[in-house]
Amino acid sequence: MTGSTRSSQGLDDRRKRLLYRCWHRGMREMDLILGRFVDEEIGSLTDGELNDLESLIEVPDPDLYAALNDGAPLASEYRTALFDRIKSFRPERNS
Repeated sequence: MTGSTRSSQGLDDRRKRLLYRCWHRGMREMDLILGRFVDEEIGSLTDGELNDLESLIEVPDPDLYAALNDGAPLASEYRTALFDRIKSFRPERNS
């Protein structure tokens, strides 16, 4: 998969903005991690989870990638239940 498979149709402006930002990070690996997650989950995230996501995407790509993949330390304000969900997320793949 090289880009979003989720249409922004039917999403409010906040969710559309987050969907776009998660697929356009600057570091392709982070596009794929966050983009795939929001493709699947953006419609069901609560306001609190949206707040957490907005905060989390401000973390520089190398730091966030290291925290998600190598267990590198991440400031406590970013270590939320949403971060844990992203870290454990494994998208369904069509074979």
